[in-house]
Amino acid sequence: MGRPPKRVTRASLLKHGACAAGVALVGVPALVDAASSPEQDARVLKLLLLVEYTESAFYAEALKRGGLKGELREFAQQVGDHEKAHLSMLKSVVEEAPAEPEHDFGDATQNGDAFADAAARLEDLAVAAYNGQAANVTAEVFVAAARIVSVEARHAAWIRSIAGRDPAPQTTDEPRTEAQVRAGLKDLGVRL
Repeated sequence: MGRPPKRVTRASLLKHGACAAGVALVGVPALVDAASSPEQDARVLKLLLLVEYTESAFYAEALKRGGLKGELREFAQQVGDHEKAHLSMLKSVVEEAPAEPEHDFGDATQNGDAFADAAARLEDLAVAAYNGQAANVTAEVFVAAARIVSVEARHAAWIRSIAGRDPAPQTTDEPRTEAQVRAGLKDLGVRL
């Protein structure tokens, strides 16, 4: 008779998972560096700054207009503070920051339902923008962006939850190209 089957324990799963994650993390910078350059980093950072400018302006305007109450107001305040920090973080690593774009968010910053819908689209767009540009940057920029995109994903889940929508409707997120991100920003009222 052969040996009895090896018992799978939580510890063995964690050990093997950690090893796999380590291999993946070692491989990611090599993959990222293969297709990136300082010039490309600058282009990507400028695109991500446009996203962060938009998010910061959107939440600031919503709070200023005073139409949000309860959890929506709490969301706008906390997420707005996060977006300001993201904006500062990105500005600190880009040599020449683009000018803040003009915008017209319309009723999306006044009406609770419109705000929740626009905030969800904006946060989903931010996640897609970061994910879409991940392979276009050097490892250093990739690591900095990875610290932001996970928070953007939590913002998206939080606003979906407030709005009574599925916080994680898909098993994966679809990355977006620069052109798709710019089109998404225009749809939200940004003048590019």
